[in-house]
Amino acid sequence: MGLKEEIEAIEEEIANTPYNKSTEQHIGRLKAKLSEKKEEWERRQSSGSGGGGYAVEKHGDATVALVGFPSVGKSTLLNALTNADSEVGSYEFTTLDVNPGMLEYNGANIQLLDVPGLIEGAAENRGGGQAVLSVVRTADLVLFVLSVFEIQQYERLREELYKNKVRLDTEPVQVNIRKKHKGGINLTTSDRVSLDDETIMSVLREYDYVNADVTIREDLTIDQLVDSLQANREYLPSMVCVNKADLIEPDYLETVNEQLRDHDINPEEAVFISAEEEKGLDSLKQTIWEELGLIRIYMDKPGRGVDREEPLVLTEEENTVDDAIEKLGGSFDERFRFARVTGSSAKHDEQQVGRDHELHDEDILRIVARK
Repeated sequence: MGLKEEIEAIEEEIANTPYNKSTEQHIGRLKAKLSEKKEEWERRQSSGSGGGGYAVEKHGDATVALVGFPSVGKSTLLNALTNADSEVGSYEFTTLDVNPGMLEYNGANIQLLDVPGLIEGAAENRGGGQAVLSVVRTADLVLFVLSVFEIQQYERLREELYKNKVRLDTEPVQVNIRKKHKGGINLTTSDRVSLDDETIMSVLREYDYVNADVTIREDLTIDQLVDSLQANREYLPSMVCVNKADLIEPDYLETVNEQLRDHDINPEEAVFISAEEEKGLDSLKQTIWEELGLIRIYMDKPGRGVDREEPLVLTEEENTVDDAIEKLGGSFDERFRFARVTGSSAKHDEQQVGRDHELHDEDILRIVARK
């Protein structure tokens, strides 16, 4: 039996095995084995095809991947938001290469990537899908572009990304493992963990953990356990925009909202746009900014005052003075003495702070450095 047939056989067995406590351990082993087989298959595919993929250099303060099936209007949207010149057509597969464009918003440069339209089977490399998906994995945010008449594409797109190890709108479950030379597996779990200990250990053994201290504090599924044991999962935020909204008749709007809710999309969180008519784009830009969690820091430059035209852009996750110093580059790191901050993160204007001070959006920062 070839590797592809082995994968299909395992998938079929998982699908035909009812999930309950008595089968949990068996299914755990199968899913771990399936993950390993798929990794091996992808390695073979990659080496056989020369490792294909689109080489897109990241620029700017953040990168957003526009994901959608062919002909939903991604190229039109990219052209409307940026200075890009992505070919536009009403037929499928207009975009055959990844087209980057730069959105300038709130003083930030946000790189948008119009990737070739995904099709079902992309994760198995139909239509060169793996090359497309490799670009999505490098993004900071996934922007689903849906046609107002084809909302059902959303689940299929998410499934293709999931198959390519992209985990959307979730955080990895922490499984702490410390290998040792003997003593078997010593498993410690909190009361919140519902998986059976033997199930967890059977999955660990499939990954060749024989002697190890393992600690799990939060509840998780078998799939999350398998993910935690792999180093190639990407955890990304996502958002949805619904294109061609100008074509919605008023009495059809509630049908669209129902379809969105059917796919676990809050209609109030989806952004309705018309890329062709350039409507709704201001709301889309603001939502992209919020989803990326970007903040603006205005630098107080000696002798020149506060620069509000070109702010230093950080994220809500990496927002310390030290992060600002790293992004500024140069010799600030070696010469840093202290900083002064004015804004909502400071107790008072010109507060003296150190490297670990957390900055807020629109704070004013002055670095005091040694000569």
